[in-house]
Amino acid sequence: MDTNKTIKVSASNIKLAFWLVTILFFMWGVSYGLIDVMNKNFQNQLGITKATSGLLQAAYFGGYFVIATPAALVARKFGFKGGIIMGLALYAIGALLIIPASNAYSFNMFLGAFFILACGLGSLETNANPYITKLGSDKDAAFRINIAQIFNGVGQFLGPIIGGALFLSVTHGGDVADNMRSVQMVYVGIAAIIIVMLLLFVFNKLPEGSEVSGSTDSPADNEVSYAKLFSYRHFRLGALSQFLYIAAQVGAGAFFINYSVDHWSEVTDSQAAFFFSIALVAFMIGRVVTTPLLKKFRPGCILGVYSLINVCIMILLNILTGSVSVFTLIASFFFMSISFPTIFALSITDIPDALVKTASSVLIMTIVGGAIMPYFMGLVADYHNIETSFLLLIPCFLFVAWYGFFGSCPKVMKRD
Repeated sequence: MDTNKTIKVSASNIKLAFWLVTILFFMWGVSYGLIDVMNKNFQNQLGITKATSGLLQAAYFGGYFVIATPAALVARKFGFKGGIIMGLALYAIGALLIIPASNAYSFNMFLGAFFILACGLGSLETNANPYITKLGSDKDAAFRINIAQIFNGVGQFLGPIIGGALFLSVTHGGDVADNMRSVQMVYVGIAAIIIVMLLLFVFNKLPEGSEVSGSTDSPADNEVSYAKLFSYRHFRLGALSQFLYIAAQVGAGAFFINYSVDHWSEVTDSQAAFFFSIALVAFMIGRVVTTPLLKKFRPGCILGVYSLINVCIMILLNILTGSVSVFTLIASFFFMSISFPTIFALSITDIPDALVKTASSVLIMTIVGGAIMPYFMGLVADYHNIETSFLLLIPCFLFVAWYGFFGSCPKVMKRD
């Protein structure tokens, strides 16, 4: 590639690309912040059990699993921009399908709408996460993705505030029709914003990662081999680590409100949603505080220490009661804050550019962990109690800690 062309592309478009993609991080943060409030809202309004409400996360994060490979194929053919445009279109369609679902008061229709919406988010994440890591050197990849994820944290913080005020408050919680109208209003507003973002991506040129770095792929590199990708030990272990981490994060968020109202008797559903927003502020603060440390210390070590702290917190949740127990659960989100982007960056470090889009799709597929854990936590909560369900998260955090300390070192396995 011509060096002057690379400099020209970098000077004119990299800043625009970074900020447009960072806004995407914010928008899927809002969606994630809302989904856990919707879990409790459907329990209240549609009369479903905790285990059944966990199917909402199954549909939501199952969408990530289904769309990841198609999104990677689109990215390989049309670039990151093509994958992002597909994601925005699906996001908008899913948000608009909330209208008929809320009109029919149908949980099954909501599952379908959120599945399509999540397919859009999965396509966005498949493309945006590796795109951010490739806007510079591999050395600072974890730093860059954590910077973008700070904006994701802002969106996650706003989601429960919006949902708690409109869905779980006493004013809006008593009448199902009013509640469903509030749900409609929020998701129609999201759809409008996403359509504007879609137009911005259609009419603006974004550089590919290879244009930024100045690297080129040979024709042979385009023959992506999963065997070659999985020959990277740190990638294989990273994919499993991401699966288990997402299972833990989503499970903790899905039943945060249930845990809070069960353990702090003075707290209402709406107030618990507010405390969940505080938890997501702690999540965002964890990224803000810890991201600079990723340039001073080995990211894997920080990941390991934080995960071990969360093992201790899951045990404490079964011992403590009252306000202390809720704030202890809030603290766990601080220590989960850097896990996803750090695991993502560690997993694709030292992997050839030609394999990055496929690697990203595999890592996004691991988000299916979030589809599985809430259902089993819901079963434990229905038949035992909510605090016992949090013990299911301990093995997840233990493996993530091991990966951070030992499993994340890049190493290619020799094959016969």
